[in-house]
Amino acid sequence: MIVRRFTARASAENAKAYYTFFHGTLAPQLRNIPGHRGALVLSRETRRGDVRITVLTFWESMDAITRFAGDKPARAVVEPEARALLDEFDGDVTHHAVEVNTLGF
Repeated sequence: MIVRRFTARASAENAKAYYTFFHGTLAPQLRNIPGHRGALVLSRETRRGDVRITVLTFWESMDAITRFAGDKPARAVVEPEARALLDEFDGDVTHHAVEVNTLGF
């Protein structure tokens, strides 16, 4: 399994709107991609009062990631609705091989 990691920053209000967008719109779309295995959206409030968002998506293989991201899998895929909510975000993502998994998936 491969984890695709993306980070962004948003105001507290926009971060909540992003979680709603991810859960209601993005997650159902991801579920339809063969090889997608789930996602986690993590948050951390900063000293400035904004929120750092980390999105971890889980994939069966790099081929599955390519089905999602296209021929440049290291580039972030950020929908226009998400771009409107995020103050900044990674242009590139990182991929990590899962070596130990105790989460049950």
